[in-house]
Amino acid sequence: MNYIPPLDENAHELRLPRSLDSHEIRILGSLLEKQLATPEYYPLTLNALVAATNQRSNREPVMDLTEAEVGSAVERLQEEKLVWKVLGGRAVHYDHNLDKKWHLERREKAVLALFFLRGAQTAGELRARSDRLHPFDSIAEIDETLRSMASHSEPLVRELPRQPGQKETRWTHTTGGAAIEARPSAEGEAGEPLALRVRRLEEKVATLLTELRDLAKKLGE
Repeated sequence: MNYIPPLDENAHELRLPRSLDSHEIRILGSLLEKQLATPEYYPLTLNALVAATNQRSNREPVMDLTEAEVGSAVERLQEEKLVWKVLGGRAVHYDHNLDKKWHLERREKAVLALFFLRGAQTAGELRARSDRLHPFDSIAEIDETLRSMASHSEPLVRELPRQPGQKETRWTHTTGGAAIEARPSAEGEAGEPLALRVRRLEEKVATLLTELRDLAKKLGE
């Protein structure tokens, strides 16, 4: 198979020029997972990628993306040079470009794959779920990996504030805006992502300022 390499990257280009949407994140997670867990079947055809994104196990939440939705998301990722086509054989295959784009080691790819596929997790949860991807020796090694990744000038992971009743802090990726901190709906508004709550507060403040300006105009008439 012959790779179609991405365009030359500018030395000062951002690791991630924009937030990724949920479809793009699931696709990257699926590519990372299959590369690490089943390299003999990697890279993936479009059909295999659709099956991987809609897999029922090891996915939170489960998705039901159409071939058109996956194809559209892949095209967007190609524009960002995060995925490229692999030509050869009877079908086009797809490979992620994160090794070069984000300069990742295998253990970092394993952590990101789990975040992309299952959302925020504790170091203990990552250790329990990582065997197929990378054999971490201990939770301490997971923690070291996370803190190393978070210390990068453009970090791809971050530690979340500990919630009431939680014994361990949770970590998540930083590639998808507020959606990456999603909590179960049963937690209600109090358990919503901080970024989402901040954005809502900003919108409320903007609305109040507009109403105050309108009121001031009316009083000045």
